[in-house]
Amino acid sequence: MSEALRQARLEDRGTRSKPKEAAEVARWFAIQIRYRFEKKVVEQLGKKGVEAFLPLREETHRWSDRQQAVRIPLFPGYAFVRVDGLAESRRRVLQTLGLMGFVNIQGEAVPIPAKQIEDLQLLLKEKVPCSLYPFLRAGQRVRVRGGCLEGLEGVLAQHDKGKLVISIASIQRSLAIEIDGYELEMI
Repeated sequence: MSEALRQARLEDRGTRSKPKEAAEVARWFAIQIRYRFEKKVVEQLGKKGVEAFLPLREETHRWSDRQQAVRIPLFPGYAFVRVDGLAESRRRVLQTLGLMGFVNIQGEAVPIPAKQIEDLQLLLKEKVPCSLYPFLRAGQRVRVRGGCLEGLEGVLAQHDKGKLVISIASIQRSLAIEIDGYELEMI
C-alpha cells in the first residue's frame, strides 16, 4: 500500500468518529482530464460551484509571422478539485464533459495535502521559474542524460545525496558513484 493511501486512510479514521457534518471536510483531489480539455473542464466545474485549480505556466510560442505568450497547463491532463467526501459531490465532478476521473490508487481517490496545493499556488503567483522534472524515487532504474556520463544506467540509491548504484548481476557486485549535477531520466 502506498504512503499516500495509508496517510489518507489514517486521516479518514480520525474523522469517522465525528458527527456526519464535521466528517465531510473538503479536501483536494487530482483529476485526470482529456488532453487539451483542461481549461474547459475547470470552467465547467466553476459553473457547478466546485472549487478547481488548474496550474498554468506561460510560454512564448513562435510562428513564422509572429510570437505570442500562451498559458498552458503545468501538468497536461491534470487539474485539482476541492470537494468533500460525499458521493453526491464527487458525482457532480465526474459528470463533467472531458473529465476522465479522479486520480486513484487501488481504486480509491487519494487526497492531496492542502500544503502541497498552497505551495504550488504560491510558486505560480510569485512567477518563480520552474520546469517539469521526472518523478524519481530511490530504488528506481535511471539513465544519465548529458555530460561525460551520458547513457550510464543504474539504480538510484539516494536521490537527495545523488548516488547512482551500478550493478553487475553476473558477478553480484555493485559500485556507487556521485551524480550531483547530472540530469537523470527514468528507464
